[in-house]
Amino acid sequence: MRNIILAAGLLGSIFTQQVSAEGECGKVTIADMNWSSASLIANVDRFILEHGYGCEAELLPGDTMPTSTSMIEKGEPDIAPEMWSNSVKELIEKAVSEKRLVIAGQSLSDGGEEGFWVPQYMVDKDPSLQTIAGVISNVKSFKHPEDPERGAFYGCPAGWGCQLSAENLYRALNLSDAGFDLIDPGSGAGLAGSIARAYEREKPWFGYYWAPTAVLGKYKMVKVDFGTGVDVEHFKACTSQAECADPKVTMYPKALVQTITTSDFTKKSAQGFDYLSKRAFTNEQMNGLLAWMEDNQADGDIAAEYFLTNYEDIWTQWVAADVAAKVKQAIKNR
Repeated sequence: MRNIILAAGLLGSIFTQQVSAEGECGKVTIADMNWSSASLIANVDRFILEHGYGCEAELLPGDTMPTSTSMIEKGEPDIAPEMWSNSVKELIEKAVSEKRLVIAGQSLSDGGEEGFWVPQYMVDKDPSLQTIAGVISNVKSFKHPEDPERGAFYGCPAGWGCQLSAENLYRALNLSDAGFDLIDPGSGAGLAGSIARAYEREKPWFGYYWAPTAVLGKYKMVKVDFGTGVDVEHFKACTSQAECADPKVTMYPKALVQTITTSDFTKKSAQGFDYLSKRAFTNEQMNGLLAWMEDNQADGDIAAEYFLTNYEDIWTQWVAADVAAKVKQAIKNR
C-alpha cells in the first residue's frame, strides 16, 4: 500500500512539474519595428504574452533586414510581429526550410495594399469613378493645379520604391494621352497633404497611395478598379522594374505581411504561438488605429493600451477566455 501511495505521489509530482513547465513561457524577445503599425502590434503582443501567458516579454528595436538576419543567425528576437516578407522572401523561405524560422500567421489579413485611389465622396456622387474608365472619362474634373486644361494624377514620391510601379502603370493606362499629367508630390508628407487639402474642400483627387496608413484611416478613399485583376508575374518582372519597356495594366498584388518566430519560440510557448497564429488586423482596423496614433501623437505602447481597452471585441477572439480575463485585469491595474 505504501508503495502505491509513493508511486501516486511521484506521478503527481511529475504531473505538477509538467504543468508548471508548460505554463512557464520564460523570456521572450519581440522586434519593435521602426514604423507605427509594427510598433503597435509589438506592444499588443508584449502585453498579451506577458499578462495572458506568463511570458517575460521584452521589446528590442528592429527593422526588416537586420531583424530577419538576427533571427536566423542568432535566434533573437523570438518574434517579428510585422514582417513585410516580400522584401526578404528568399531569406525567410530558406530559414523556414532549415527549420530556423516559423511563419505564425498574417499580421495584416488583407496584406499590404497599394493602388490608385479617388475620394469616397466622389464615388458617392458618381459610382463610375470607382473604375479607371470612369476616371478617364471625367479627366476634366481632376484639374491640374497649374494647368486647368490638364488633369492631375498624383504619383509616388521620387526615390521611393513605388515610384517605378506608379509611373509604369501611368504609362500602361495611357493616362497622358487621356489628359492627365503625372505630378511628383515631392515627399510622403506632400502626397498626404494633397489628399488632406482635397478632402477639406471636397475637391477631386486621383493618385497613388497605400495601406495601412493614417491617411486612409482619416480620409475614406476608394481604390480604382482597372478591370484586369492581378498579373503577379508581370508586376514582378516589369511593372516594378526601372527597365520596363512595355508595361501592361495590372492591379497591384497584395504584399505579404506576416508574423515570423524562431523555431525555439514554438517550444517555449505553444499557447503563445497559437495566439500569434490567430492575431491579425484588417487594413480598415489598422488604418483607423494609425489615424488615432497620429491625431494623439501616441507611440506603440500608448496605442496598444488604447486598442486593448477599446477593442475587446477584436482581440478577445484571438485568445481563450481565461487568457482574456487575465489581460483585462492587467489593463485595469495599469
